[in-house]
Amino acid sequence: MEQPLTGWSANEETIARQAFERAHERALTGLIEHLRNRLTDLNSAESLWELHDFLSIQRHAIEGRFDFREPGLLFVFAGLLKDQLISLEELQGLEEIKLAKITAMTRI
Repeated sequence: MEQPLTGWSANEETIARQAFERAHERALTGLIEHLRNRLTDLNSAESLWELHDFLSIQRHAIEGRFDFREPGLLFVFAGLLKDQLISLEELQGLEEIKLAKITAMTRI
């Protein structure tokens, strides 16, 4: 069971969870589209194993990136914002200080 976020209102947590889930879905949709394009080049055992390796790396990256635990959540949102998987508008409703921190981290 997930722990509630401390220092976040129930409304903020709802906004954060919704933005997080949309970003996760967008990342997976992008990966699926990339794979569809890549499958046309799948014509040998070597290309099959390369695809396997690629998917393993992507799974590890996605699972590591999409971590909804509080200590790093603002960093997660900054990264998702930088990679255009969410927009700042989707985070509206979070405290101004949280939005400012997320925005500042996108400039690093």
